[in-house]
Amino acid sequence: MGISQSIRTALIGAGPRGTSVLERLLANWTPGAADASLHIDVVDPFPAGPGHVWQPGQSRLYLMNTQSFYPTVVPQEPELAAPLAGGTFDQWRQRQEREPDPELSAGDREELAGLTSSDFPSRALYGRYLRCTLEELIRRLPAGVTVEFHRSAAVSVRPTATAEGPVPETGPVPDDGHVPALGQAGGGARFDVALDDGTVLSVDSVVLALGHLESRLNPEQRELQAAAEELGLKYLPPAVPADVDWSVIPAVQPVLVRGMGLNFFDVMGQLTEGRGGKFLPAADGGLTYQPSGREPKIIAASRRGTPYRAKAALAGYYPASVSLRYCTEEALAKFAAAGIVPGFDHDLWPLLHRDVLWAYYSTLARSQPGAVGTGPEAFLAALEEALQPHAHSTAKWEEAAGAVIAAHVDQAHRLDLLGLAAPLAGRTFASRAELDAAVVEYLLDDARRSALGEQDPVKMAIGALHHGRAALKTVVADGGITDESWVAGLRGWFESFVEGLASGPPALRAEQLAALARAGVVSFVGPDPKFGVDRKAGAFTAASPWVGGPHAPGSGGPGAVGDVPDRVEATAMIEALAPANRVAVNASPLLEQLLADGLVRPRLMMSAEGMPVQSSGLDVVPHPYRPVGANGAVTEGIYVLGLQLSAAQWGTAIAAEARQQQGPAYRSGQRTLRDADEIARGILGRDLP
Repeated sequence: MGISQSIRTALIGAGPRGTSVLERLLANWTPGAADASLHIDVVDPFPAGPGHVWQPGQSRLYLMNTQSFYPTVVPQEPELAAPLAGGTFDQWRQRQEREPDPELSAGDREELAGLTSSDFPSRALYGRYLRCTLEELIRRLPAGVTVEFHRSAAVSVRPTATAEGPVPETGPVPDDGHVPALGQAGGGARFDVALDDGTVLSVDSVVLALGHLESRLNPEQRELQAAAEELGLKYLPPAVPADVDWSVIPAVQPVLVRGMGLNFFDVMGQLTEGRGGKFLPAADGGLTYQPSGREPKIIAASRRGTPYRAKAALAGYYPASVSLRYCTEEALAKFAAAGIVPGFDHDLWPLLHRDVLWAYYSTLARSQPGAVGTGPEAFLAALEEALQPHAHSTAKWEEAAGAVIAAHVDQAHRLDLLGLAAPLAGRTFASRAELDAAVVEYLLDDARRSALGEQDPVKMAIGALHHGRAALKTVVADGGITDESWVAGLRGWFESFVEGLASGPPALRAEQLAALARAGVVSFVGPDPKFGVDRKAGAFTAASPWVGGPHAPGSGGPGAVGDVPDRVEATAMIEALAPANRVAVNASPLLEQLLADGLVRPRLMMSAEGMPVQSSGLDVVPHPYRPVGANGAVTEGIYVLGLQLSAAQWGTAIAAEARQQQGPAYRSGQRTLRDADEIARGILGRDLP
């Protein structure tokens, strides 16, 4: 049925997710009368398309964490309305080879000339793709649609009276979660959206696609910042890396960098290559680093003491030789079909753990058959029997699998799964020089394994985790697991564990970091670091209890007189972390207003002890996602997409995955695009499929 009314909507946030909602609105627009109209106000202080994070003008040293074949803002789901324009990033990349867009910069053209489907593009180039896709959409606007862009920040969204009277409260959420959408009976909500330039937009609906928001510092960070102001030190709090002025970090002097996740490699690149240094081929096939002399002395610290593991060299996003046998989407769906709300540790992790073990040992038997003393075929048959989730083995399957592994595989080739994520655990170091050598050894080994790709058992075990994470995203969404296991299991331990293994940088970064350490440009603090400020010395400090302290070899044991950890000092400190993705500590005037006015609220979850725990995201109801207000009523007419859904979905940082030509197509891959489609249908008053 066609749309016969006039509709006005505001998209707040014009990055990838906001662009996807715009694309879905255009794709679903089917006017039923000549005078039907749709007006879309797009609000963002940054250019629409790239938004804040993906600005085309940023340094090309900032790489994406996925290869060219992976990302998209345009859906490929056959059941959704066909796109009017655009395609995946890789389709756009290939098209630029044939028909270069006139807006491409010289840097874009140079990068595209050497970029393949399996390479990691720069964020700047992805931003150009987003901009080109948006411009192509605007050129193909359907009849009756107008779009206006506002280069301003939204500071408030408030209900306003309509022709029918005040905005109605919808009341508590019905059991089926259904609330009438705008354009349907019972709708009619209207909002005033105030911008920081004084403009007020009157709209029927609002989409919050806010993306990464600034956040308030935690107490420790506030203390460090205050000390820096008092003592004249440099303190750089968590931030989007492209926003930071790296020139304030002095050359030659030590700088303490906290965090060795993905943002760390952005910092590393800006303070080395970004200052004129060069990575050159080494005689051993690795890399050496030629300093420019303008680098600071980077001292890196993290809880593990090592960076994320690097990605394996693969032809696709998931290893082709690994497929889920136990933690399949079909197996996970059986819980809901049986009316069971599973727990993560008890029900879900045991299935994925089996897949990880099978991926490791089947790869070991295939690539290193000599490591299996009794013959690969007999070993794998026995292991497969032990891993089967038979009723009689449910409680003790790990013991059964462990016994099979112990009988067939020598100790040196057995999988230490927890040790993969904490490679320095259980080790002590007499000095930081000894620690640095150990970290370099780890980095080179990790890069070597990445180069082996599907022939390396460790990387294939991680590949199984990568597969499993995609399958789990679907089953845990929208209350699919118990609150207590979300808090204590999924977010409590598994998230950091799997991110450190499966969300790492390209292998090139591990090789580069090893080269920097060997060149003396980077050194490390060690595991479990403690940070502080020495006011007498006028410096930030950091030390690991496992490096040069009472636990170190030859120290005389705990409590020995004169034994202190090998402390580092620096007059500059960088938090190599993204701002906290927690709605309750955000620094967004808009979100703070929505919280203060009770139009939205953070979601509370119950811990295993029965205590309420404030989660990171908004309380929402599906589908499409709308916020629950402070009084427990749905705020009709406001829709939420992306990072602020982190209490309803897991893994919201990744926007959308293009369908691969080979391998599995997990439903979670294009979930954000289906969410955008549901929002578009809600705004337009169309029934969901």
